[in-house]
Amino acid sequence: MKKFTRKLPPLKKRKREDCRIVVVMPAYNAEKTLKETYNLIPEESFDEILLVDDASKDNTVEIAKTIKGLKVIKHQKNLGYGGNQKTCYKNALKNGADIIIMLHPDNQYDPMIIPNIALPILEGQADVVFASRMLGDPLHGGPLQNGMPFYKYIFNKILTNIENMVLGTYFTEFHTGYRAYSSEALKAINFEANSEGFVFDNEIIVQLLMKGVRFKEIPVLTSYHVNASSVDFKTSVIYGVDVLRTIMKYIMHLRFNIKNDIFL
Repeated sequence: MKKFTRKLPPLKKRKREDCRIVVVMPAYNAEKTLKETYNLIPEESFDEILLVDDASKDNTVEIAKTIKGLKVIKHQKNLGYGGNQKTCYKNALKNGADIIIMLHPDNQYDPMIIPNIALPILEGQADVVFASRMLGDPLHGGPLQNGMPFYKYIFNKILTNIENMVLGTYFTEFHTGYRAYSSEALKAINFEANSEGFVFDNEIIVQLLMKGVRFKEIPVLTSYHVNASSVDFKTSVIYGVDVLRTIMKYIMHLRFNIKNDIFL
């Protein structure tokens, strides 16, 4: 298994008062859940919340602008999930973020654990933190008990096992949409070269692994309610193929010297 050499400065403990935490929300048609998600984020757990709207067809932007303190950026055309994240991270870094937390505004992932997901970075234990649905909870059960469609659960487990085997990692989940990054980790990689689509989430993990960043996972509860954003079966299959393609690109880049821009 590949052992990645650390290319970032050593981890260090940070004081909360000296650390700027920015929560970024990549939004698309989130008018029904945005306010509820925002209101569940614990006070004092962030310094700024940035919502980037990816040319929604509903009233997401109008509602966002009524929320005091919420910064809003609107794409004039739909750039895709990856394109939305690029705008989120570029603006968060530009605004001096030390820790960037991505939270979807559909209230599927529990917003109340924002302090927990930031803590390992503050404590100098990790550069990147994933909120994993697969870690489960003894009181509330795992993702299936909380409504995750069975086919998504199976896809998630199969793809995660393949990625762990190839990359030499031990993640319980590669596909969570709830993550925290240190600014140093994001600045160390060329995330702007990544896909505009859903596979962005996997490409950035491989990039970070190649920089030798330290990861940590924490458990998260999810709610697959009617207004939660979700992709259909066909889109899930396309995403799975794109994940496998990313792994193949990584193998060709590392072992056969066929270079790929996202890994440079």
